Amino acid sequence: MLIIPAIDIKAGKCVRLKQGRMADETIYSDDPLAVAARWVEAGARRLHIVDLDGAVKGTPVNSDVIHRIAERFPDVPIQVGGGIRDEDSIQTYLDAGVRYVILGTKAVTAPHFVSDVALEFPGHILVGLDVREGKVAIEGWSKLSRHDAVDLAQKFEEDGVAAIVFTDINRDGMMDGLNIGATVAFARELAIPVIASGGVTNLDDIRSLCAAEEDGVTAAITGRAIYEGTIDLAEAQALADQLNPSTSD
Repeated sequence: MLIIPAIDIKAGKCVRLKQGRMADETIYSDDPLAVAARWVEAGARRLHIVDLDGAVKGTPVNSDVIHRIAERFPDVPIQVGGGIRDEDSIQTYLDAGVRYVILGTKAVTAPHFVSDVALEFPGHILVGLDVREGKVAIEGWSKLSRHDAVDLAQKFEEDGVAAIVFTDINRDGMMDGLNIGATVAFARELAIPVIASGGVTNLDDIRSLCAAEEDGVTAAITGRAIYEGTIDLAEAQALADQLNPSTSD
């Protein structure tokens, strides 16, 4: 079980949102590179970076700082999402040293694109499904689609994506705890790994996640909790390693 720190970037700053609302932000740092260094020094084995402005605009906005993070930490796998909606954006990130790119809105609005890029960039494509009441949200969570999350995920699995990032929007940034039931139910419908996101708040959530690893939940993204101190990243990863000794990237 990987515990993956989130670095959400808006206007060049490291922030966290509540339930994806761009106006409901908390700024944690003016220097995302320093934040990345903090989590790497704490033992992070992967970083999750989101270009929030890019997610809304539909094209990368904060890519320069993301490239600097990838250059600074070449040995740490990085997964990046937000505004990645064409092959050039994918190629540019991979060339910069990013390991995985996360498709969100584009995957939902143009599913054929996923099959194309999963074939072109095998092993590097993740799909992020941001879910509220079983339906998938798009465009920085500002719109709710009619697509069922499980149906979409199964299609993307057939297309060859490496994993699904499953975010429970109602829990994200709220410090209310992980919706483990919904996450496990989702993961059981798939053979590929599921990365949990949204509401990972304390060590009890880590224990619940580790118990769900056999159901296909192989990693968890945590954001506000590590910034506000309800989870110590190093302690959380150590607990995950103790409970599930086979953890690897």
